[in-house]
Amino acid sequence: MKHAGATKQGYETKTVISWAFYDWANSAYATTVMAGFFPVFFKQYWSAGTDVHVSTFNLGTANSLASVIVALLAPVLGSIADQWGNKKRFLLFFAVMGMVMTGSLGFVAKGEWLVAIFLYAFANIGFTGGNVFYDSLMVCIVEKKKMDFVSALGYSLGYLGGGILFAINVVMALKPHLFGFPSAVEAIRISFFSVAVWWALFSVPIFLFVREPKVRTAQSVTDAARSGMKQLFSTFREIRKLKHIFLFLVGYWCYIDGVDTTVIMAVDYGLSLGFDQTVLIKALLITQFIGFPAAILFGKIGEKLGTRIGIFIGITVYVAVAIWGYYMNDPAEFYVLAIAVGLVQGGVQSLSRSLYGKMIPSENAGEFFGFYNMLGKFAAVLGPFLMGITSLLTGNARCSIFAIIFLFVTGAFMLAFVKENSPR
Repeated sequence: MKHAGATKQGYETKTVISWAFYDWANSAYATTVMAGFFPVFFKQYWSAGTDVHVSTFNLGTANSLASVIVALLAPVLGSIADQWGNKKRFLLFFAVMGMVMTGSLGFVAKGEWLVAIFLYAFANIGFTGGNVFYDSLMVCIVEKKKMDFVSALGYSLGYLGGGILFAINVVMALKPHLFGFPSAVEAIRISFFSVAVWWALFSVPIFLFVREPKVRTAQSVTDAARSGMKQLFSTFREIRKLKHIFLFLVGYWCYIDGVDTTVIMAVDYGLSLGFDQTVLIKALLITQFIGFPAAILFGKIGEKLGTRIGIFIGITVYVAVAIWGYYMNDPAEFYVLAIAVGLVQGGVQSLSRSLYGKMIPSENAGEFFGFYNMLGKFAAVLGPFLMGITSLLTGNARCSIFAIIFLFVTGAFMLAFVKENSPR
């Protein structure tokens, strides 16, 4: 599907690049805030004086609650946007929410962990909620045969843009005086502002140059919301009849939860072990820049050995990383683990999507992928909570790693019963 005027190659290229740059824009939040500085600042500054196990529990709970809220809202909001043709309006709403909440983190005073967790939760909702409508806009700008390339372009710009700003922010935190800041604390505060500005600045193209097809008839909000829920339950009933697709989705939810939990809780875990924040932040940078080319390599592994085997390889590496993480004592080991995670992170995600695409009935691909994407929003709901509660109950941060191992092993067990070429 193309909007009017997209038949001209130059205009189409501008539209596609404008769409992809939103990934460049908001990926700065995922790197600098979600995976990088927020866990550090939350534990060492906003939760100063709080037991490390309590702060881990608080952070894990906030991540889980935000993911649940977005997952529950996504199908309803998506249906409303489809009926009204207002994807960009909803995208703007969630993006501005994320920007404002992220920038506001720079004003939170030391010890105000509750305020910080509130702003962070709503920033997460803005980030993930906006992605629901960002992803759905792709069908408005490009034909199906070009979607693989366009989707990959968005991911690649996201890795690059998020990595560039994160690298700048890391230098600011490590060498604050070079930028005129009195301390690393002030540099990190400014980093939150920089993410909000970066997000806003590079979001401009998608709102200026990406158009939506006009919808002639629109349902009321109530009817659209009801349609979204009806389709959600209808798709779920259909999936339950297809054994191997159902098994795959259960397994996928488990192991992808482990993948996302590793991303958002790794720094918190390292801090709980007493590692210096500089080591942890540098490790995140390593993972960021290794991730994209490694995803391409895993695509080749899937072609040669089979998609499911490729996913098993990635899960095996994750389990090995988790076990090593339990015994880890030397901060330098964190770098090695960061490289290992970077090698398999993008591969597990991309191969999972392609395996699912091979299994689902092609005539219902839209609704099945809609369910798949909604399930992905629930990722990182159970993992952070299990890590937090395990650490709190045992009084040992290392024991929280068993929560991740449990998710990966359960996911692999379910995947073992999935036939890659099962009847549709």
